[in-house]
Formats: sequence, C-alpha cells, structure tokens
Amino acid sequence: MKGHGPPYNEQVNVDLHCHSTISDGTLTPETLAQRAQANGVELWALTDHDELGGVARAQEAALDLGMHFLTGVEISASYGAHTLHIVGLGVDPTHPDLCAGMTSIRTGRERRARLMSESLAQAGITGAFEGALKYAGNPNLISRTHFARHLVKTGVCRDPNEVFRRYLTPGKPGFVPHQWATLADAVTWIRRAGGMAILAHPGRYPLTANQEYALLSEFKTLGGLGIEVITGSHSPAEFIQYAQVARETGLAASCGSDFHAPGESRIDLGDLPAMPDDLPKVWDLLADRIHHPRLAG
Repeated sequence: MKGHGPPYNEQVNVDLHCHSTISDGTLTPETLAQRAQANGVELWALTDHDELGGVARAQEAALDLGMHFLTGVEISASYGAHTLHIVGLGVDPTHPDLCAGMTSIRTGRERRARLMSESLAQAGITGAFEGALKYAGNPNLISRTHFARHLVKTGVCRDPNEVFRRYLTPGKPGFVPHQWATLADAVTWIRRAGGMAILAHPGRYPLTANQEYALLSEFKTLGGLGIEVITGSHSPAEFIQYAQVARETGLAASCGSDFHAPGESRIDLGDLPAMPDDLPKVWDLLADRIHHPRLAG
C-alpha cells in the first residue's frame, strides 16, 4: 500500500461497498473487480458480510487491473431490536481479534437458516433451506438474500422487494431473529485491526429522529468515524439528508453501491453520483491504508 496514488481530495470514481460470492453476492471477487474496473472505478473495496475470505483475491485482482484498493468488511451488529451494518475499511484482514469476531458472528447461521425454512414451510413453502443453499457460494453465510433469490426463482414472488414485503422480515413468515455482534464489538474489532468504522446505509434503519441521534452519538463515542452518504441503498433525497448529517456530526463521508448482483442491485458498481465537495472523505483519512496498483513492467 506504499507509493503514490491519485489526488484523493479531487473527485474520483470511488466504490467502497459491495459483495461477492464469499457472502451474498453472485459474482466472484475477481469478476467483481473486472466489473468495477470496466465501469470506471478508480478506488474500490470489497466488503463482504462478516467474512474476510475474499479480500486477498479482490486485492490481487484490483491491483492487476490498475485500481486502487482498500481492504474491507461489513459487520452485522445488533442494536436494540434492530440489526445495523458497520463497514470496516483499511482493516488488517488477518488481525486475530477481527477474524475471531467474524467467526463468532457466523456461528449459528445454518441453524437460523433451518428455522427460517421451517417457518416458511408452515406458510406452505417447502424446501426453502435446500433451495436457498443453491445460491450460497459460502454455505457458512447462508442468509435472507439467498432465501429471497430462491423465492423469486420458484415464482413465489416477482422480485426481492416483494419477498421482503411478504416474508423474512419481523412479523412475517420466515423471519428468525439472530444475535449479532454488539455495536461496541463491531467498532472495536475494526479499530483494533487498524481500520475505520463506518455506519452503512443509515437511511435503511427504521429509527426515529431521536433514535438516530442516539445511535450516531454512541457510534462516535465508541470510535466510529464515518457514515455512508452516497449508497445504492439511499434515495436521492437521502443523499442530501445524510450529507447534512455528516456535516452536523463531523463524520467523514463514504460511498458505495452496495452491489450484490447484476439485475438485482439498484446501482451498479461505479455508477454512484458524485459526493458533495465540501464533505471530508473517508479515503482521505485512509490514504496510508490504500493499496496502489502495480506499475506496468
């Protein structure tokens, strides 16, 4: 990660949130790197859910393709009755505390998935576990996304949006709660591994204004330093809303498509709108953690 990179204080095509087959994406880390590069991404990170197994592969592919690269992960965290996602950028993917934390989160996913399948069976949808497993490139990380793909493929629902309106969410068939890491755990693991903790897609969480304020205050107290402003999970109005949140809280701004699969994700890799110029950017704070592409020859 030593060397000279582009002037990151200028507008560059940055995508710091996406998923591969190592978690719940449909493309391998190498194919994701190729797609990102073809779409003009200059600085990229792979942030698989609770899993670091694709980071080295993504880094090698990105550098060979001439992209700059940040190591990353997206950690699931329980916060009251809600599940939050905390992105860690610039982490050491071999750090023992971070690796142990990821292992602890993955424990119990299969049992949860079987309980989800049993709940769906009670609603008349049989064989969901086996069906979802076909879409899980990493069986240890079988998730709601894999169940959603199965329900769409078998014609139970038209698209993932319908799936999550009718199933797999609180109060609906197929929903099974899971105890993830605590918010403090997630931020601590990221910081110990040398990275920056970023609150992912804050607009997705069903929090009141007071609850969101309390979350952001606790996040900052724990050592969280960034917030996703431009993301495939936000609407254009939320781009504006969370840019203002970043200004008011002093959190650095991050961006990422949250790309999972062609034809499934709202925004493709590299297609994010530009970040407001006045916001401090996470990549500026992580300049010494950026891996630079290899020189030709």
